[in-house]
Amino acid sequence: MAKKLVLAVVDAMHPGMLRQAMDSGEAPTFAALHERGRLIDDCVSSFPSVTPVACSEMLTGVGPGSHGVMGMNWFHRLERRYIEYGSSFEATRTFGLFRAMYDLVYNMNLDHLSWEALTVFERLGDAGIRTATTPFLIWRGRRRHELGLEGLARRALAVANFRHAVYAPDEFFYGDLYASRPTGCVSNMGRPGNRDDYSACVGEELVREGAYDFFLFALPDNDFHSHRHGPDAQVQSIAKADDAFARIIEAGGGLDSFLDDHAVILTADHAQTPVEHELRLAEDLGEDWRVLEPNSDRPEHAEIAVCPTSRAAAVYILGEGPGHAGAHRKVAGRLRDMAGVDLVTWLADDRDRPVIRYGVGLEGAGEGTEAVVVCNGHELRFSPGGGTRDRRGGRWSVSGDLEALAAAHRGERFESEAYPDALGRLWSALVSPHAGDMLVSAADGYECTDWGGVSHLGGGSHGALIAEDSLAPLLFVGCGPDEPERNPQWALRDLAPVILEHFGIGLRWPS
Repeated sequence: MAKKLVLAVVDAMHPGMLRQAMDSGEAPTFAALHERGRLIDDCVSSFPSVTPVACSEMLTGVGPGSHGVMGMNWFHRLERRYIEYGSSFEATRTFGLFRAMYDLVYNMNLDHLSWEALTVFERLGDAGIRTATTPFLIWRGRRRHELGLEGLARRALAVANFRHAVYAPDEFFYGDLYASRPTGCVSNMGRPGNRDDYSACVGEELVREGAYDFFLFALPDNDFHSHRHGPDAQVQSIAKADDAFARIIEAGGGLDSFLDDHAVILTADHAQTPVEHELRLAEDLGEDWRVLEPNSDRPEHAEIAVCPTSRAAAVYILGEGPGHAGAHRKVAGRLRDMAGVDLVTWLADDRDRPVIRYGVGLEGAGEGTEAVVVCNGHELRFSPGGGTRDRRGGRWSVSGDLEALAAAHRGERFESEAYPDALGRLWSALVSPHAGDMLVSAADGYECTDWGGVSHLGGGSHGALIAEDSLAPLLFVGCGPDEPERNPQWALRDLAPVILEHFGIGLRWPS
């Protein structure tokens, strides 16, 4: 019988900061796990490298081209409205507190995340394996859970349609909304800075009760701390995450006893880089185009929708008439020359026309369709298939200027240290049913202001394609491959196959 498995996710943990915290003695629990395990420093996140997209990839084993979640903020073509998952309190208030919460709590898992992309919780549940999670963005599973609030709070939320049962892991804790068992733990409505303590409190109970076979132990406070104080300040918040993990180990009888019963995977969803400048994308593009406003009741009057998602963004050309291609060229040209934009990418057909998307579907993403990447005057084109291999073994047809992705050909292999797994990540993002007509990755030091006018200026952020935003640590203890370094490029989408293989469920690994 397989050991129990804990997947610990420290939000935004930078690989270098983890090593610094372990070497300085601030993270002794993680250091002890490192001594017993194997650490990879360059596991690649999704693009955009933001939490909803990365967590979806981590738990489904596929990128946004298959799972469908596209950022912190994106435009729903069928509903003709913005989706906002809570970029900031101000952005949430701009779109309406209850509407943004409804998208976050219900729609992300039960509508936006493709039902064809089964989660680890669903696959394990189908095999009779007990699952558990502390608050995590992606939680869709097989056990039905009723809303947990009572009294006045329950009645108030019912007015905003917060009344639904959900299908989630067997042991499911989502702040004060859902709790599969009484624990005495208080979440303070998921207030940032208190979330690791809540996860640890719940985790202690679950470990003592032996209530799971697979446990996703989410530790999100590092992201909040790094947003506010910058990524160089992560040692302090990683130390807090280390303390939280130490609590569940102690509940399991100490490290040796815990590892007798458990395997561990420690990782992050992305990293962060410093923010020194704001990129006011909607404001700048609004000088020349009618930008869709939040909650507009006349979306047909807008020409473009602009979706900032931290250090990435998407722009949607609204309308499908003969002027679409011309508008696309003009907007792409403006983005290409805008200070703070690193690269712009889109899909083009075999006549070099931008691919038009109808509804949530994608027309023309077949033979003859290619991705176009423009960066600092350089242009590169690529499409799946062909004689060029990336580090993960994917095959591509590549033409144009490799400088657009700071890349080089080494024999038949495409290599870019600056933009890891660039071709696979960009293609998956571009063919996603909810992708913008153009995707943007911000330049070093820049972050897009959100629809609440907020950025993390003076702190840290993430979302871009570059390595510093995109690389996460990946530590295996008692599970995973015997020689993980033989995989030349790990990615978050490899985790689902590793987890399933640990429990003897047949899914090809690595992906």
